[in-house]
Amino acid sequence: MSQRKMLQFPIGALLLLLSWFGVLVIGELNQNFSQCLDFFYKGTPPQGICAAGYEPICQRYKNQYRFATLYHRQYRAPLYSAYILSPADGKRPNATWMYEPQLAFSRASPEMKPFHIPVDQNVIESQAVRQDYKNSNYTKGHLNPSMHQKTKEDREATFTLTNIVPQQAGSNSGPWNILENDMLRKSKAFCKGPMYVITGALPYEYEAHWLKNRVSVPEYMWSAYCCPSYSDTLPESMQPFFPTYAAVGRNDRNSGEEIVQINPKSKDFVRGYDVRRMSLETLEGILAQRLHMSISLFDGQCQ
Repeated sequence: MSQRKMLQFPIGALLLLLSWFGVLVIGELNQNFSQCLDFFYKGTPPQGICAAGYEPICQRYKNQYRFATLYHRQYRAPLYSAYILSPADGKRPNATWMYEPQLAFSRASPEMKPFHIPVDQNVIESQAVRQDYKNSNYTKGHLNPSMHQKTKEDREATFTLTNIVPQQAGSNSGPWNILENDMLRKSKAFCKGPMYVITGALPYEYEAHWLKNRVSVPEYMWSAYCCPSYSDTLPESMQPFFPTYAAVGRNDRNSGEEIVQINPKSKDFVRGYDVRRMSLETLEGILAQRLHMSISLFDGQCQ
């Protein structure tokens, strides 16, 4: 993919960013998403991500590509997952958690596989495993949520830990869940074609936070959609939401309020996990400021 020039920023921030992205590891994974470009608007992944250390994963399940993920093996967490939203035709499946074999073995099958006991040490070293989340204070937060996928097989495919970040329960089952449902409603009501979604995680700015000293915990969740073909009779109240819209959600109730303010009237369980809805341009500005990259999520701003 093409890359934009990295913005200028302090050396300390640069060192932190490089520690987040680490060193690019080349295996049999699709290093440029060449096998799964259909999940990106106009076949173009986000532009401007110019630091190394990521693994583009074309998420393959039952001999079919289901979505795309940009994954960091040192931090055992995805930066984002990209998918086409398609309302589910059934219920959330019983979770069979899976892993990405090619992160552990360069010549392995491209199919995601269920975890086996005992877990191979190469798998443990290359990615998150179920034990990381056991008896922790975090839920398994889907970037590509299962109920944004139509078929049973597509929904099952979202249960790979390469699509998961540590997410506080107050966010996962509270304001962030409300956002996911709102995206579903907008897609059903107003999109006349595919809705392209990119959902990601934003690390802490100055000091990484860890789950069991292995998995990077994000300070914020973020999401954006692109619906290039939509109803030509949009209600006035809906016009700001098309063709693009975005949001950032808190994953730490103790974080500052510079990006997302706290509603003091929220119920105790969800207070501090607020979601701020915003334009695509505003989100890209936040990503540029925090990641120190000039990022464009959708080709031509989905125009």
